Amino acid sequence: MTRKAIFYHAGCPICIDAERQFADKLDPIQYQVEIVHLGEAKNRIAEAEAAGVKSVPAFVIDGQAYHINFGADLTALK
Repeated sequence: MTRKAIFYHAGCPICIDAERQFADKLDPIQYQVEIVHLGEAKNRIAEAEAAGVKSVPAFVIDGQAYHINFGADLTALK
């Protein structure tokens, strides 16, 4: 059974690099990865906040937020 991993980003260079370095490398046998561009899917910002995301790029895996570097604060995307 695969675990869900959601990768939230804003499309900035740091986010795109994190997507290439991390999201694309998760084992698809273990993780079902969903990539969410919050600049294009603003309706999902509240979902990201509720999951504990403070800035992007970030993963949410098993209900736990993991922040990678710092691309943009979520308040800047609203």
